[in-house]
Amino acid sequence: MLLCAFFPHSGILFAAEETLSDQELLRKIQRDSIQYFVDCSDPGTGLTLDSTQPGSPSSIAATGFSLAALAIGQKQGWLSYQQAYHQILKTLETALNGAQHQKGFFYHFLDPKTGRRVWGSEASSIDTALFIAGALLAGEYFKGTPIETLSQQIYDRVDWKWMLNRSDLICMGWKPQTGFLPYYWDSYSELMILQALAIGSPTHPIPPSLWNQWSRFEEEYNGARIVYSHTGSLFTYQYAQAFIDFRKLNDQGINYFENSKNASLANRQFCIENSSEFLTYGKDSWGLTASLGPGGYKAYGALPGQALHDGTVAPYGSAASIVFTPEESLNAIRFFYENFRDQLYGKYGFKDSFNLGKDWWAQEYLGIDQGIMVLMIENYFSEGVWKPFMKIPAIQKWIRACRLNAVPPEAGLSSPAPSEPVS
Repeated sequence: MLLCAFFPHSGILFAAEETLSDQELLRKIQRDSIQYFVDCSDPGTGLTLDSTQPGSPSSIAATGFSLAALAIGQKQGWLSYQQAYHQILKTLETALNGAQHQKGFFYHFLDPKTGRRVWGSEASSIDTALFIAGALLAGEYFKGTPIETLSQQIYDRVDWKWMLNRSDLICMGWKPQTGFLPYYWDSYSELMILQALAIGSPTHPIPPSLWNQWSRFEEEYNGARIVYSHTGSLFTYQYAQAFIDFRKLNDQGINYFENSKNASLANRQFCIENSSEFLTYGKDSWGLTASLGPGGYKAYGALPGQALHDGTVAPYGSAASIVFTPEESLNAIRFFYENFRDQLYGKYGFKDSFNLGKDWWAQEYLGIDQGIMVLMIENYFSEGVWKPFMKIPAIQKWIRACRLNAVPPEAGLSSPAPSEPVS
């Protein structure tokens, strides 16, 4: 049952489904996913629901993805300038003046109508960073408007030094009753967007030296050395790179774009190697990442890493790797769409996940999962997130401060390229 009815859903016109080209299918997925952020954001506050589950609160990370998705929707002509501008502006006004926070760090889950903390959630460092990234991107899309001004004010307010808790690592969060959480961002993961914004902050920056304090564990899998995340979940290789273009950046010999490419291929290979045991897995059915599953929400992943898995695949996992593995991701997207459309595709695009062995199909959409697909597809077609985001002074400051120099030409960087000319 979908309860995201804040706004009426507009019809989408594309070619007949059986004749969809790769470009048409990707744009359809992108446009349908953007509609989530229109229908599932409160018209009074702009805060976006975490999911379509009844009673879902808003998620500050989903709201950050909403800001980015709305800007993209306006650019593509699927939303009017007025519609996108109004919703983004309302959201930023709420964030600056109404949403509950601690020293600029928003609580992970908020009441969509009041902006007050719910579910006993923490003031979250990574979720705040994802919101800030979406806000700054919207500011680039709407330069010279109050959207740009409000986005910067929200960013400037965040006291990144405070979240260090007198350590060399950024804490994952803080709660009013108990203080700082006992968990810190200490190894490779989506933390790179958090570190970039904290180091680049014009008001409360953390020292650039802290960029080298988190661990970069490496392991070989599928014939490649991979700097891997603990869970092996695909989203950890995608979130920071939805905003930051790492193709020409070099971190002590590591190119994180190539690393995410290798991790995506490893994820696919892991599914192939386990396909005899798990019915869902295959060469065109891959995407082990944090998602809903038969036993609830879990950090599913592949090797290298913890590799928790039970046969559950999330279409957003392979779809959001499209900039890294265009051919393999397109094959997976088309496989999911053409074989399981009735069960897996709906009003807001791909539903979260499925498990053939357990005959289980998610009925919900998750805001962050719809959002990462929207951004990565836009980067695939036009670098439409990377280009404006990389111009932000704070991001340029981080690159300079951490000496992320250009990768030499012999590194053989790959660039995303649409399968068809973009109109």
